[in-house]
Amino acid sequence: MLTKEKTNEKIATDTTDAMLKAGVHFGYTKTRRHPSVKSYVLGTKNRVDILDTVKVEELLEKAKVFVTALAGQGKQLLFVGSKPEAREFIKQAAQSLNMPYVIERWIGGTLTNFPEIKKRVDRLNDLKEKKEKGETGVYTKKEQLLIGREIDRLEKYFSGIVAMKNIPGALFIIDSKHEHIALAEALRMKVPTISLSNSDCNITNVTYPIIGNDASTSSISFFVNEIARAYSAGIKVE
Repeated sequence: MLTKEKTNEKIATDTTDAMLKAGVHFGYTKTRRHPSVKSYVLGTKNRVDILDTVKVEELLEKAKVFVTALAGQGKQLLFVGSKPEAREFIKQAAQSLNMPYVIERWIGGTLTNFPEIKKRVDRLNDLKEKKEKGETGVYTKKEQLLIGREIDRLEKYFSGIVAMKNIPGALFIIDSKHEHIALAEALRMKVPTISLSNSDCNITNVTYPIIGNDASTSSISFFVNEIARAYSAGIKVE
């Protein structure tokens, strides 16, 4: 039985219906709930928090307005999602917009020490260019093998941010608790953040939190697509 902590008489919209189908309203157990998300919990069922989709939709709309404006200003949105459930959705959405993304472990200093990170990206581009031109042929087989391994290592962690020439205008994060280092760097650099955060997350330092299921592929896909469409709409605004 659902134990309601708060009621909301607003009529569900098409978006809330879509969210329910995607399962975005499932939080974690009540014992894992962070106090900062309490007002977004509608109730509990079988000890699991049920999120208020009406309030979630309001948060989503605020985030989308910001993202559309960001795109209209020509600023980049860095997509961040290293959880296995999020990687493919994050990569596809970012690539469709030609935006930078991080789907492997967040490298410390990506924002706070960007000049050094940029050197690693430049190193990757330089090595790839030399390999494509056949310039690595002058090295021994062992040296070529080492170069190949370096390219693979750099590509794994930096290929997604090759398009990031400067500090991005904002970060879109899947699970602010999991990506706490990225969130901390954004906060330090005063870079706005949008985050899909479940009931176990501290949303205090997130600029535009979206309280929702950040563990299921259907929920993650829904929110990633919504944010991507909002950014795309901003690009088209003249």
